[in-house]
Amino acid sequence: MQKTETAQRDFDVVVVGGGSAGIGVTASLLRRRPGLRIAVIEPSDNHYYQPAWTLVGGGAFDVAKTVRPTQAVMPARATWLRAAVAGFEPESDTVRLADGRAVSYRQLIVCPGLRLAWDKVEGLSDTLGKHGVSSNYRYDLAPYTWELVRGFQGGQALFTQPAMPIKCAGAPQKAMYLACDHWLRTGVLGRAQVQFDLAGAALFGVPTFVPPLMRYVERYGIALNFNSTLVAVDGPARKAWFDVKNAEGQVSRVEKDFDMLHAVPPQLPHDFVRNSPLADAAGWCEVDPATLRHPRYANVFGLGDTISASNAKTAAAARKQIVAVAENLIACLDGYAMPVKYDGYGSCPLTVERGRIVLAEFGYGGKLLPTFPLDPTVPRKSAWFLKATLLPWIYWNGMLKGREWLARPLGN
Repeated sequence: MQKTETAQRDFDVVVVGGGSAGIGVTASLLRRRPGLRIAVIEPSDNHYYQPAWTLVGGGAFDVAKTVRPTQAVMPARATWLRAAVAGFEPESDTVRLADGRAVSYRQLIVCPGLRLAWDKVEGLSDTLGKHGVSSNYRYDLAPYTWELVRGFQGGQALFTQPAMPIKCAGAPQKAMYLACDHWLRTGVLGRAQVQFDLAGAALFGVPTFVPPLMRYVERYGIALNFNSTLVAVDGPARKAWFDVKNAEGQVSRVEKDFDMLHAVPPQLPHDFVRNSPLADAAGWCEVDPATLRHPRYANVFGLGDTISASNAKTAAAARKQIVAVAENLIACLDGYAMPVKYDGYGSCPLTVERGRIVLAEFGYGGKLLPTFPLDPTVPRKSAWFLKATLLPWIYWNGMLKGREWLARPLGN
């Protein structure tokens, strides 16, 4: 059993965040060097496998299988500090906790994820989980998405996507495709008016994958509304408002009625990161995109959704970042050059229909980085099996236990 720390203590490594990145990197470090004194700072009692929530919202996965107690996934030799972070003092190698304690370190790893800013959309928090408004970005709401999809008998279905960066940039449209596929199979799609309002100007950030996605957009009869940002919701009235930017950059407020709304909130750095010396101008934890080390504090690394690197914010990205941070951090402890460079790898299994997935894998600059020697633009049953069956098992039994199967960045 792992220890639970109750008093101030120094550690070789302090890991801020007990999500996918934090637990994974802690396990990987302890596999490399079991004697390291590592503390993981994480306030939540539960740990979630978030990539499956899209499948939950599509009726293809049991939500109960996406959560385990944090204590059950915490590496046995790590110390779990069950507390929230208040701030960083990197000049003195200290993390300040919300309960007043201070924790000092030799090396710091920053990976607390990001903040789902539901509050940035007026009225959204008050209506989530009722009045036809849901989101696969929350454990308790993904089952409601499926309830809405299953009960939908026609009308206006709105799906939204906020400005980048967000975690799993494909998730907003994956929810839409699975809903439309269900409606197509049940004869409801012909009575549906489906709209995708996205704040950006492109359907997907890597151009290679736009044509196969557009074929499904056309198949389902989806209306795409680019440069359209959800700003307010009135659940009881079934109305949503969007700020829409035209070609000249002028913004107008557009009101839409809905029978179902799948809303994705704006996503921001946590305030304790944004307001710290570790942040870049946008508020993310600043890192060198290749080594994942902070450019100003040589004993600070970052990974996961909180970092400034331009990679896709996905669990698959964290899986490869873990190797770079674990190897490079130990090299720094030992006084050697950092041996591993992260290539920006991220993966987005695009669930275009139930049973088939376009497996988008790419790195910095949109470079394709496929794991398998297959055309990545073709929707495949094998990719669905990977997403729905293999990857959850690999996550719980591999990634969180420091097993780095297929995780080393290419070229290292």
